[in-house]
Amino acid sequence: MTGTSTVVAVAIGTVARSAPLVVRDWTPLLYVTVGYYLTGRLFVEPSAALESWLREWDRRWLGDPTRRFSRWPGWIVAYLDSVYMFCFLLLPAGFAALAATGHSKLANHYWTMVLAADLGAFAPLSVFQTRPPWMLEEAAVLADGSVHRLASYMVRNATIRVNTFPSGHVAVSLAAALAVRGSMPLTGGILLVLAASVSAACIVGRYHYVVDVLAGAVLAGGVWAATTISGI
Repeated sequence: MTGTSTVVAVAIGTVARSAPLVVRDWTPLLYVTVGYYLTGRLFVEPSAALESWLREWDRRWLGDPTRRFSRWPGWIVAYLDSVYMFCFLLLPAGFAALAATGHSKLANHYWTMVLAADLGAFAPLSVFQTRPPWMLEEAAVLADGSVHRLASYMVRNATIRVNTFPSGHVAVSLAAALAVRGSMPLTGGILLVLAASVSAACIVGRYHYVVDVLAGAVLAGGVWAATTISGI
């Protein structure tokens, strides 16, 4: 892992110094992807005490989390799971919207917010090590089974299979939306709706604990406030 981290650090420095502008504008998307899978290797052993605490708050707020949303219409559940599965597209879509409307100069602002939220969510994995709810609970009872089964299959086979506190899905999608909203209110508003949908999907599909989702939203808000105050 140290060797891989070193290679990534060297690559980032090289791109920043020598790559064409369009490459520099888009390579942060690669950093996010590599960072996601790299930080997954920090996981050593779950904390039973922390898992118990997270699950207790879920029970307080949701009752039985696996059945809390069983009466929700199937199309809503299918929508939420679909947004969750494809939430990784929000990052390139956000910057593509800026670039297409002549706001490429905001690349530094956009990716600073996204990467700060990303690292802020995944760095704590070295300390707060827990398994996601779906790994510890019975399968959630939901009206739409087919899309949820597909989303669950993706989670089991294409992710790092550990829980992040705060939720990286929530923090990064909200940060991207907030980064766009300042210069493109309508597009940013649409991204905010999608980010809120990702947040709901995390809870309904049992991909994250409620506390993870709330912490992810606070992290994104903190990043937005810090970048706004500092003028980055």
